[in-house]
Amino acid sequence: MFIQTEQTPNPATLKFLPGRAVLGDGGTADFAGAEEAKDRSPLAEALFDVDGVTGVFLGADFISVSKSDDTEWYVLKPSVLGAIMQHFTAGRDVMTGGAAEGASAGGEEPARYAEEDAEIVGQIKELLETRVRPAVAQDGGDIIFHGFEQGVVYLSMRGACAGCPSSTATLKMGIENMLRHYIPEVTEVRAAG
Repeated sequence: MFIQTEQTPNPATLKFLPGRAVLGDGGTADFAGAEEAKDRSPLAEALFDVDGVTGVFLGADFISVSKSDDTEWYVLKPSVLGAIMQHFTAGRDVMTGGAAEGASAGGEEPARYAEEDAEIVGQIKELLETRVRPAVAQDGGDIIFHGFEQGVVYLSMRGACAGCPSSTATLKMGIENMLRHYIPEVTEVRAAG
C-alpha cells in the first residue's frame, strides 16, 4: 500500500491519501480530540494514539491530520503513515456502525434561515457544493453551511482549513466574492461561531 502525502495551506496539518475510499459518498467526519473519536472511528482512534496528533479529519478519499505546535512533521509523519497503513491492511472499518451514518457533509445542526429565503439558500448550497467544497477538499478540509440571515451567509471551515492562517481570507475574499457575484441577495459571509 502506498500512501501519498500533500501539504495543506495550514502548516500544522498534512493531508494523507491512502489511494482508496476513506469515507466515500462525499461525507466527512471531524475529530478535535481522542474523546470525540472514541467508539466512533477506529481509524481516528489509532491516529490519536500517535503522540503529537491533535486533530483528525476524514474526507471521501483523504485523511487530514493536525499536529501540536511542539511536534515536527519529520518526527510525526512516519508514525501517522504506519497507523494508517496498519488500519487499512488489517481491513478495519473507518467508522463504526451508527457513527458511519453520523458522518455528514452537512454539519451537526440544521441550518438557520427564514422559509421565504429557501430558494436563495438552495442557490447558496448548490454553489458551495459544486464550486467551493471540491476546492476546499483539495486542501484537506471542508466547508459547512450554517445559515442565511438578512443577506449574511454563515459558514464554518473544518479539517485542515479550520486552523489555517488563510481561512479568513478564503471566506471573505474568495467565497464571499463568488456568492455575491452569483446571488445578489448575499451581502456578506461570516464565520459561524
